Amino acid sequence: MEYVIEMLNITKEFPGIKANDSVTLQVKKGEIHALLGENGAGKSTLMSILFGLYQPDSGIIKVRGKEVKIKDPNDANALGIGMVHQHFKLVSNFTVTENIILGKEDVKNGLLRTERVVTKIKHLSDKYKLNVDPYALISDITVGMQQRVEILKMLYRDAEILIFDEPTAVLTPQEISELMKVMKDLVKEGKSIILITHKLEEIKQVADRCTILRKGKWVGTVDVKGTSTERMAEMMVGRRVIFRIDKEKGKPGGEILKVQNLSIKNGDKYTLHKVNFTVRKGEIVCIAGIEGNGQSELIYSLTGLNPHYEGKITLNGKDITHESIRGRILSGMGHIPEDRHRHGLILDFNLAENLILQTYFSKHYQWKGFLNFDNIYRNANQLIEKYDIRSGRGPYTKVRSMSGGNQQKTIIAREIDREPELLIAVQPTRGLDVGAIEFIHRQLIIHRDNNKAVLLVSLELDEVMKLSDRILVMYEGEIVANLDPYKTNENELGLYMAGSKRGEVENA
Repeated sequence: MEYVIEMLNITKEFPGIKANDSVTLQVKKGEIHALLGENGAGKSTLMSILFGLYQPDSGIIKVRGKEVKIKDPNDANALGIGMVHQHFKLVSNFTVTENIILGKEDVKNGLLRTERVVTKIKHLSDKYKLNVDPYALISDITVGMQQRVEILKMLYRDAEILIFDEPTAVLTPQEISELMKVMKDLVKEGKSIILITHKLEEIKQVADRCTILRKGKWVGTVDVKGTSTERMAEMMVGRRVIFRIDKEKGKPGGEILKVQNLSIKNGDKYTLHKVNFTVRKGEIVCIAGIEGNGQSELIYSLTGLNPHYEGKITLNGKDITHESIRGRILSGMGHIPEDRHRHGLILDFNLAENLILQTYFSKHYQWKGFLNFDNIYRNANQLIEKYDIRSGRGPYTKVRSMSGGNQQKTIIAREIDREPELLIAVQPTRGLDVGAIEFIHRQLIIHRDNNKAVLLVSLELDEVMKLSDRILVMYEGEIVANLDPYKTNENELGLYMAGSKRGEVENA
């Protein structure tokens, strides 16, 4: 059997953690090979070794049958290996073309040969149906388009082996299906793809074989067609995973959040227009919609991240329209943000410090301006155990060095542990494995059942249908439907989300 990539008995240790423990991965030419594992299982570390970002402590790498040493990404590129990272490596104020050629500029007599470059980019874009404008600024294009730029970057460098690290974590359902088509087209052209993902349905959709890691160790490599999602989930987590959510119908009580005529005007256009709704104790209200229809603006207004809006917001009977972010937190609001790096964590603080970001000034954690480190670290150890947060050095771990899923668990632990009257959860399971998703869904339902309110924003229709007690659909900055999840379906929901249908929203 001829393999295009062989990683044999790869071991890599970091302080306090064995990220890869004698892992073997063998990829055939012309296949989509999925790499599956829980958050922190060692998937990204293994691919970072293949791409030259890390050096293995032991083990052998073979490319097309020959043993190689990959010292840095330039070596990887020279061997025809490219990588699309989970957090894109793009310069936002450069154009698409400038980003693609960065580090591999086509120069003659000290001048960039832009026309030749643009011609090649257009050819690749057309060939793989990527539809990317070479002259667009990165800051002006959608996240889905930015990902296509990353793919073009690899193709421009003539990559034959393409690594995708959690490629669908930030995409809408439509962009995901388009990406799947692109991947299939790439494989038809003779490329080989390694797909790092937690999403079992995506593996079923596009992958030929799947290698599963658990806690840094190789568990097995399976043929995707002949293996059920339940079996793959069990191999990944080490126990049976329950995909359905057991929850009783909500018993809504008093009003916690009331939003009246909330509007944001951007130039001549409203990005939010006269939004009215309530959220009550004991219910999960979900805001559904395709990304870019005003959900982010709504959440930034509610949490105080963007104080420039018209209208009125009442929390627990108190007018918080002009309240500061801390004032809103102290009034009973919790927030799991959409962008965990930008709004959820201080990456260079350790885990214990991140777990008290909203409470460090309370008497429990400080006295006369001096922090009480005993209580801070005691709190961290309790939350690490309760929420299964995995890190190399426990509460002393720098959050920057943790896996994305464990960073997300850190935010969820901090926000839910404060028991806010209103928990605003934006994409709370984005980028998480099935075991972690199951755990977080359970935490949200427990929060609701403790007579608290949850406002959930999700792009995952499956999550919307399973968790919600009520669904509010947003389209072009307005709420266009107020639906009962027990009386609707994904198809009808999709019509409202696409703007093809409008419903009664008087009593949202």
